[in-house]
Formats: sequence, structure tokens, C-alpha cells
Amino acid sequence: MKELASLLTRLDGKSYKAYKDLLGEHRFEGWTLIVDHVQADPFAAPSRVRARVDAATAQLPQTVFTSQARRCAARDYIARAFRQATRNEKELGIDAGNQTVLDRTATLIDDNGDVELRLNLSLPARGRSIMGHQARKLICEKLPEAVLAAATARRLDLEALERHMAVVEDQQALRRQLPEHGIVAFVANGSILPRRSGVDDRPLTDAIPFETPGSLAVTLETPNHGPVAGMGIPEGITLIVGGGFHGKSTLLSALGLGAYDHVPGDGREQVVTDGGAAKIRAEDGRAVHGLDLSPYINRLPYGKTTERFSTELASGSTSQAAALQESLEAGAHTLLVDEDTSATNFMIRDRRMQALVARESEPITPFVDRIRQLRDELSVSTILVMGGSGDYFDCADTVIQLQDYHAHDVTADARAVAERFTTGRETEALDPLDRPAPRPLIGKQLNPETKPGKTKIQARGPDTLIFGRDDVDLRSVEQVADPSQVRAIGQLLARVAESGARLDQPPEELARRLEAGLTALSRRPDGDLALPRLHEVMAVLNRLRSSAFGDS
Repeated sequence: MKELASLLTRLDGKSYKAYKDLLGEHRFEGWTLIVDHVQADPFAAPSRVRARVDAATAQLPQTVFTSQARRCAARDYIARAFRQATRNEKELGIDAGNQTVLDRTATLIDDNGDVELRLNLSLPARGRSIMGHQARKLICEKLPEAVLAAATARRLDLEALERHMAVVEDQQALRRQLPEHGIVAFVANGSILPRRSGVDDRPLTDAIPFETPGSLAVTLETPNHGPVAGMGIPEGITLIVGGGFHGKSTLLSALGLGAYDHVPGDGREQVVTDGGAAKIRAEDGRAVHGLDLSPYINRLPYGKTTERFSTELASGSTSQAAALQESLEAGAHTLLVDEDTSATNFMIRDRRMQALVARESEPITPFVDRIRQLRDELSVSTILVMGGSGDYFDCADTVIQLQDYHAHDVTADARAVAERFTTGRETEALDPLDRPAPRPLIGKQLNPETKPGKTKIQARGPDTLIFGRDDVDLRSVEQVADPSQVRAIGQLLARVAESGARLDQPPEELARRLEAGLTALSRRPDGDLALPRLHEVMAVLNRLRSSAFGDS
């Protein structure tokens, strides 16, 4: 450390490029600073450094190592502790996340108990000259203080760490119990579902806590907090109904993110959903690649086929049919659908429209006529927010009404209404339904280069992946929880492109690559990656305009 301090002092006033002398390892008391990359100038992306804390210095409690869930939660907690310790130091940064707890590369803990923090460091400058004295203070005084505060048991709040690990471990235990109880989602009593705003994912102050209708009550067990009572949403077809602004979409949004774990105090830390649940919606203007849409869109004018349908500019109904088929291709067993973000003609064709426009003249087979087949033939459950069409009452196994933010089981009432007010609709689904076969992916067609030898992989928030010359719009992929997942997807696709491999079973083969771990995705140590779900990886591939699916 003394040598490093002396070096930084000598660099004062020199050209910014002289900071490259920092590359390599620098030993501090109980830990090592590793400088992997030095930014080229003050306006470039920050330098990349690692702080590797020896196990004898960290002395993390043994409870960190008792399960993978606990180790992941401990890594998450340490990253957040470092961010808190450096909250007033804009030059030091770490990818610590927000309300979800994800498997991240920002912090690693190995089997020996060594802790590694992967950090962003903006090296100080005046113009393009090195500010050596400020750099010395930052790296040799402020950084060590923050590292030891975040990654050593003697400085950490061990009670808060234990609570963090216990909450995450409990969420994973709750999620594992869903199948044995015949449910696809669970919302604990007392959960806080509303968020502060569309750009602030923290819990809404003074929100009404969730209460379970007695008929849907389920009690699950957790390893740390014992039994937890709440609402179980059964397998099958569930409608969430009610007037506008009564909380329907808020509940569905919470269920969509229930595939992830949440931090203590989030309000949704006991809201869990089938980890493979996929939210589908209409998305005008997206690309579709060689996809079989025939179960939902067929009999196009002039005999055009939809068995291998491609377009650069999908309509609302076409895009929603594509999202459904893509989700099934990726292995989804639960679909989440909100009427507000759906194409009306994809969802329903009522009796009057059937009378006016003959089935032979309508290419779209509406979702209402396939939803039971999804359940009965493919074992796919659907949770559907519906406020405008009672035709779905004929299909529903469970109907939950949101009234003044309180949930009520109105299944019996909905069935009575369906019997009293028959629709007279004729089903338009006359053929059986199969899960779509995976489309081979031509890996060599993926290209992260903007020009030969120059790659560009960036996340613009959670909504856009810049991959080479392509900008992938992910605003409609609502279950992306963090920009670092987008970055990880970009790196994963870059590795596929490098190999030039043809993936005959893309969902299976990409899932194996994800299971191999995030650290294998980047050529150099990268602390800004978070594990995505397979569904989001496939969603990016399906929207990437340069993707090539098929046999050629």
C-alpha cells in the first residue's frame, strides 16, 4: 500500500495515460487490490478494479455457507453494504441492484471464505492531467475503509446480514412448494404490492396490506420464519377481475416479479410465482422469426402460410401470438396476461362479430378459444387480468375480484353469471394444440461488432440492449428486473456468436450456458452482470432483428 501511495503521489500532474502504471496487484493489510483495466481518459467508462479480501480478514459467519440461497444473499448484502459505505464517493461504484436479489458478479465468495468485490473506479483528473494526491486519498484511504466496512464480519451488521439471508432462503423455499400444493403463485398475508411510482420500485407508503380470501387460503412452510399463510393461486385458469384502479394490474405485476427474490422490507418478499412464468402482451412493430403462429393466426388471404411466419413489423395480434408461442417454446408452464396490454382481436371475438364475419374469413383464433386447450392439453396455467369481457367466465377455474384493493373469491358468482347470461359464442378452436418445437438458431448470424474487431454490448437501462449495430427494444419484456441482466444476455449472445455454433435446441443449450455461471460469460472480470432467466434470454433473441432461426 505504501508503494502504491508513493506511486500515486509521483503521478500527480502527469498525463492521464500514466495511470496505466496502476495495472496489476497491490497488497493491503488483509486484502489485495487488483487493477484490471484503467480508463483511457477522464471521460471514458470507469476503471475496473477488484478488492479480494482474505478469508482470515473477512471471517464471514458459517451460516453464509449452509445453502446456495444464503451465499447468494450474502453476496448481495455485501454489495449493498459497499454501496452504502461509499454513498458520498461518486468515484467509487458497485452494481448492487435495487429491490430484487439476483445472482450477480459484483461480489463473489469462494468455498474458502475469500470475498471479492468487483468495482468501478473513476480516477480523478484536472482536464487530462492526473490528480495524484486525490487519487492517493481515494484509493489508499477511502477505498480500504469501504472494503473493510462491507466485507468483514467485525464491521458488518451481522443481524441484518442474517435477516437478509433468511428472507431470501425463505422465498426460495416458498417457491419450491408451489407444485406440491397445486398452485402457481402465492401471496402472503400482509404483503405490500403497490409501488411508489412507475420509476420507483420501493413499496408505497401507507398501502393497504394484502388479505387472503378464506377460500383460497394456503399455509406454506419456511426454514427461518415457520408457517406463512396467504393466498394460493391454483393451477388452471384464473381470472383477476374488478373495476378500474382497484389493484388488478398491481397484483399481476407483483406476480410477474415473483419469479425473483426480493430484499427484506420490499413488501413482496413473500410473493412468489412459478419461476418459469412468462408475461405476454401485444407489441406493435417487433420482429418475428420463422415462428409457427398457425394455432392462433391461419387462413391468411391468398393462401399465405403462418407455420413459419416472419415479419419485421408485427401487428398487435400477431405480436401477442408470437409472444405466446415463444414463451411455450422456452418452456413456460404459467402465462400472465393483462387485458390492458393485449390486442382485443387476439383475446376475444364475440357472438355478434362471429355472426357478421364468418370464421372462414377471420384468420385469428382468439385466445378465449385456446385457453382451455393450453390447460388441458399442454398443462399450461393462465392468470388473466380481465375487466371488459365476461366471455372468459366460461373458461375460468378461479375468479378473484379486486375491490378497493381487497381480494375476494367470486368464482361461484362468476359461474352463476355465466349460466344466467349465456354468450352464444361458438368455439373457433377445432384442432388440437401442441407445444411449438424449438427452432434451430444459427449462431454465426449473431454479430456484436459495429465494425471488424470492434464490439459493442451495452444496456440502456432495463429497456434496451445495444448489440453491435442492433438496438433491441425490451420495453414490453416486463419481467426484466435489472439492467445487469440485459448486459449478461448481451455477453451470452456474444459467446454464442464467437463459437459460430448452430444451436439445435436453443432453450436447452442456452439454459446449460446459464447454469455454467456468469463468470464464464465475459472475457475479463466483470462486476456488472446479473443472472437472467432463460425466458428473457429467448425474448432478446426473438426481438433481435439479426437473429436467424431455421435450417439454413
